[in-house]
Amino acid sequence: MKLAGVSHVGYGVVYAMALKQLHMVVRGRVQGVYFRASAQREARRLGVCGWVRNRSDGSLEIVAEGEEAAVRDLHGWAQKGPSAARVERVDTRWRSYVGEYADFRILD
Repeated sequence: MKLAGVSHVGYGVVYAMALKQLHMVVRGRVQGVYFRASAQREARRLGVCGWVRNRSDGSLEIVAEGEEAAVRDLHGWAQKGPSAARVERVDTRWRSYVGEYADFRILD
């Protein structure tokens, strides 16, 4: 049985999962290397919702929310990105979970 933010662990005990939101700005060679599409694919694989977009300064911005472990996995993936990317750094800011996203989308 799985409910929003709740996981059935066994023996009739239900534990709450930590739900988090993470805002990331990814810097380096991250535009024109399929980073957004790759981030969307990875986020969906992990069950993370939110969005990704290019920024005018050449960086990339990601807002991701979901189970903390999955969001941390996406953060780890963003440290390298797709093979053509060259990530210099990822600025991160953890926030409270809001639950405002139903999917992970690429924004223009």
